[in-house]
Amino acid sequence: MTVLRPVRAGNAFEETVERLLQAIKLGVVAPGDKLPPERELAVQLGISRVTLREAIRALSEAGYLDVRRGRYGGAFVTYVPPKPDPGDLRQVVAEMGRDDLSDALTFRLAVECGAAQVLAAAGLTEEKRDVLLRRLAELNEAPIEDYRRLDTAFHLSIAELTGSTLLATACADARSRVSDLLNAIPMLQVNLEHAAVQHQAIVDAVLAGDPDAARRAVSEHLEGTAALLRAFLA
Repeated sequence: MTVLRPVRAGNAFEETVERLLQAIKLGVVAPGDKLPPERELAVQLGISRVTLREAIRALSEAGYLDVRRGRYGGAFVTYVPPKPDPGDLRQVVAEMGRDDLSDALTFRLAVECGAAQVLAAAGLTEEKRDVLLRRLAELNEAPIEDYRRLDTAFHLSIAELTGSTLLATACADARSRVSDLLNAIPMLQVNLEHAAVQHQAIVDAVLAGDPDAARRAVSEHLEGTAALLRAFLA
């Protein structure tokens, strides 16, 4: 899980909270699921177990985690994204500002197009092909309440499969900046069907080893999402 990358020592507590919250909001750890074991997670984040416990306690008090003790205990995700609501969309945009929204969409377009282009140019091992196809299949079969989480997993997998931690981190950060916006968009069946066609085009281009086609496919998909956002904000 790229989002759970090492934190900087100077702001260990704050960055740990940020990393965990990003993993929760992006659905890297699904609602009801448990965070990795404390010992493993502390090593992954490069922090002490004391700092990790403080961060988990803070997120538990904020309502994002439920900490259970005992043999089958752990920190379980309780956060569930709110149901789509255009009113929430306008509120999120009002809070972040139109300029920041435009900047976030541009950032996402740049890094996700770049990731797909890099992956297509590099070629995929059989194992990586299987991962990409599995992510697509999971998304296509997703129930409506789990669609956004699996959509995120599909998009982030493209960057992660490049093997570049920096690129995967940038794509995760870009997705985080627009996650509340995407969650607020109503689930329209015609849009989901259109997105499925676009997702397939992205995968086809990557598997065919065609960087230009992969970049164009991602660009078309993300520009469609941006157009939908603008439509609900009009």
